Amino acid sequence: MTTPLRYGFTTGTAATAAALGALLWLRGEGRGAVDVLLPDGTSLRLPLAGVRRTEEGAEAWVVKDGGDDPDVTSGLPVVASVRYADEGLTLVAGEGVGKATRPGLPVAVGEAAINPGPRELLRRHLLPLLPAGRGLEVTLSIPGGNEAAKRTFNPRLGIEGGLSILGTRGLVVPMSDEALVATIHSELSVRAAEGLRSLCLVPGNYGRSLARGLSIADERIVTVSNYVGFALEKVRDLPLEELLVVGQVGKLMKVAGGSLHTHSRYSDGRRETFAALAAAEGATATEVRDILEANTLDEAVTTTRDRPWSEATLMRGATKAAKVMSLVAPAVRTVAVVLFTLPDTVVASTATEDLIRRMGDRP
Repeated sequence: MTTPLRYGFTTGTAATAAALGALLWLRGEGRGAVDVLLPDGTSLRLPLAGVRRTEEGAEAWVVKDGGDDPDVTSGLPVVASVRYADEGLTLVAGEGVGKATRPGLPVAVGEAAINPGPRELLRRHLLPLLPAGRGLEVTLSIPGGNEAAKRTFNPRLGIEGGLSILGTRGLVVPMSDEALVATIHSELSVRAAEGLRSLCLVPGNYGRSLARGLSIADERIVTVSNYVGFALEKVRDLPLEELLVVGQVGKLMKVAGGSLHTHSRYSDGRRETFAALAAAEGATATEVRDILEANTLDEAVTTTRDRPWSEATLMRGATKAAKVMSLVAPAVRTVAVVLFTLPDTVVASTATEDLIRRMGDRP
């Protein structure tokens, strides 16, 4: 009998728990554990590894636990130092937490590498506890984070000085490739068995959020992670007629280049594909070189949106991605693509208004 894999929690959840513990201590409500309300509405109780007063406020820390998922942050302390400020919530990168140094990331250049999800989680837990007219400054630190970050993509992405505070749903859900593919196949089969003939595939939470923003019914959205090819192989066996794929431009530009497993361990070429398409639409050699040297494809796309070849290039990429996927699942009558840059800017779409409307119909 297979032992279930153990869930963990994200650095964003750890940071929220530590900051909450420190603020409660500052308020004279010290405790050994705190409850974090996750984005899906569930509550997670986390023990504080330590808490103490500081010269200006209080400090608490939580030991990061990634569960059975391979995670370079597991075992590291996530520390939050808090002090009252004039107004609002100010987040500061301390030891081991990186800062963004290049565009194309979910946070602006110069800001602490604390992603939007954790920022919102911190705001939601801390602001209601502040005295009227007071704000809070929170310095997040991960001792050992600078060294651990060398084993991540952060240096390549332009995040310097340490790790990122991440997490869109608050939990780390470990799954083997085989188990995850089986889950995707099962979900596709269930949707088809329920009579759905039009489905929307998304790589992850950003794609799901954008699909919902397009008014696509939740019942039609299936998360396929990096396993686009495996999902399409299952689609071949199902009576589906329409597919809408909503994905970040970096993921789907890999598909446009012929890669159907989009994890960075197995494929890349997103800049090269975009550069080749841009050259075909009239980009100069210098512009092509700039694309190839961009930090992320989001950066390359965002910084070239004013070029005369940009719109045609992105549409060509979306069309090519749709064609590659159609070759894997030829029985599907329509395969359409929506490309976006983080967090939610649509940059190209091959989907018709009628297709989007049908995807919004609840079964």
